[in-house]
Amino acid sequence: MTSERSANRLAGETSPYLLQHAHNPVDWYPWGGEAFTAARRDGKPILLSIGYSACHWCHVMERESFEDAETARLMNELFVNVKVDREERPDLDEIYMSCVQMMTGHGGWPMTVFLTAQGEPFYGGTYFPPSDRHGLPGFRRVLRAVAEAYHGRPNEVRQTASRLLAALRRGDSSTASDGPLDGALVERAAERLSAAHDGRFGGLGRAPKFPNTIVFSLFLRAFRRSGRKALLDVTTHTLRKMAEGGIYDHLGGGFHRYSVDERWLVPHFEKMLYDNAQLARLYLDAYRASGDGFFLAVAEDILRYVSREMRSPDGGFYSTQDADSEGAEGKFFVWERSEVLRLLGEEDGEIFCRVYDVSDVGNFEGANILHLTLSDEQAARMFGREPAEIRDRLARGRRRLFEAREARVKPFRDEKILAAWNGWMISAYAQAHRDTAKAEYREIAERAARFVTEQLGPAERLLHGTKDGEAKVPAFLDDVAALGIAFLDLFETTFDAAHLDRAERLGRRLIDDFWDEGAGGFFFTGPAHERLIARTKPVHDGSVPSGNSMATELCLRLHAFTEDERYLDKGERALRLHLQGMQDDPFAHANLLAALDFHAGRPEEIVIVARGGASGARTLLDPLGRHYQPNQVLVCYDPQSPPARLPPFARDKPLVDSRPTAYVCHRNTCSPPLTDWPSLRDRLEEAA
Repeated sequence: MTSERSANRLAGETSPYLLQHAHNPVDWYPWGGEAFTAARRDGKPILLSIGYSACHWCHVMERESFEDAETARLMNELFVNVKVDREERPDLDEIYMSCVQMMTGHGGWPMTVFLTAQGEPFYGGTYFPPSDRHGLPGFRRVLRAVAEAYHGRPNEVRQTASRLLAALRRGDSSTASDGPLDGALVERAAERLSAAHDGRFGGLGRAPKFPNTIVFSLFLRAFRRSGRKALLDVTTHTLRKMAEGGIYDHLGGGFHRYSVDERWLVPHFEKMLYDNAQLARLYLDAYRASGDGFFLAVAEDILRYVSREMRSPDGGFYSTQDADSEGAEGKFFVWERSEVLRLLGEEDGEIFCRVYDVSDVGNFEGANILHLTLSDEQAARMFGREPAEIRDRLARGRRRLFEAREARVKPFRDEKILAAWNGWMISAYAQAHRDTAKAEYREIAERAARFVTEQLGPAERLLHGTKDGEAKVPAFLDDVAALGIAFLDLFETTFDAAHLDRAERLGRRLIDDFWDEGAGGFFFTGPAHERLIARTKPVHDGSVPSGNSMATELCLRLHAFTEDERYLDKGERALRLHLQGMQDDPFAHANLLAALDFHAGRPEEIVIVARGGASGARTLLDPLGRHYQPNQVLVCYDPQSPPARLPPFARDKPLVDSRPTAYVCHRNTCSPPLTDWPSLRDRLEEAA
């Protein structure tokens, strides 16, 4: 970037991604009326470019094209150029990504879409190289061709835009099914999807490989439902291979975005909060389902990374860390063999290099991405040491390299704090507290919840996100649903009724502002949002669960706690609307299938009463937290001073012999009182 170059219109924005482009020679506009007025006035089409601050290929396209004077001259001459941060405006990203996928059959970022002056798309793609390369047309050639078509063949442009707009507005054409909401569909879907499992390296399919967290979470649910150990095995195999690979940061914890190869070796190095929130939950689930402490250790490493690197001083969670530093992808994370030997010494360095595949040749552009190639036992045999000594030497080596790495120039951190992403992370810390009983996890979750409430507003006025204290965009469907779920998770962790109250208020906002009473399902935007060319109802999972699936989960869980029939009605209608989609395309509907699993099995209602409430109930709560039971609702209180408001199923439950006492209710029938963990566990297994 040229520091002497004058700033463009993006210089006044708060988005880090927009500010990264504030000194491009491109005459960028932020999204808004000024750009569309200019397009109508000058008779130009709009070039809409959407990306995010941590995106490697976004940086590449900026260096190759947006920083290039001749390319910028063409863009300024032929188009009104608009830059959008997909994390700040997911409504725009969702609409125009759908159009790009219809046009090209795939999507991704950077996204480049050409619009009429009315905002209607007529051509688009993702990354364009500066010149023709690898079957992709060069960006300058695309610019000239699109401008020529816009002015020379306006009828064709209008017809293309009309077709895309009609398809977009038709959106999800699902019709409600009166078929049974049968949990057996969850098992069939898991069996079908597990056929894509890579038996050697784990994951689904071949390169590139994404974590596909939502699908593997579904596998664990199906394992719990069916008892088929193969579904547990494909999940634990994948999670182990990922944690051994280069997609995992072996020094600092946390996962990179995805792997470009089938072995999980070479990632794109950005770290996304939403990936790590979901992966922390999945590793915790795998720990509870398998009993293997390896998965708990990885989950806690993720949470340590987030606590250290991704928390604001006020307790909110930041969005992303960049793939690049000092202008190079992955530079912060890779190593030279000579550097490792210098830092660790010859003996420890040789062991470390052999275990983590560090060589003079390198495994990534002449440098080395750390990944595990030997177990402690294999390394012990190779070097004639005891496994415990190998573990100690490797742990010491990781600490030393981490300390040395901290002195490097760190990747850029996007310090936007987004409601939905914070919801997912709050849920992860809440689950970690239940699994480990560590107070720090509860404290981090509750502090983040306070931050969201204070900085983004109450449920009725919730905002999408904040940067540098500025919050202006109303909350989207994902924000309301994810935070509602997070407050329910916090209630089941702390048993503070204020969290249940917040979840209910978000549930009411969900129905009032987003529910489509006519056709069913939930819109992505509410009445406070800008009116765009379409109002969509996203139901397909991507890197994160779809808004409709999370809204359905929130409704069903709120009904379990409150017995308010409005929530059951909306949850069931949403399931019926997409029942055929779940049958036809389970991969895209995996999180909705999880909601179906919760509904079809009817959750176990667990009530624990003890003197002192949760603090007096640890003999039951601690082992329960380590028990994999995805479909449950949990309440704990002191019967001598019960809260003013309790879920209906939790009322009037007495102690037995002054001991912590549990009751398990299922399908309107409650168990006898249970006063020890083996009895409670057996009852839960019997019900499952």
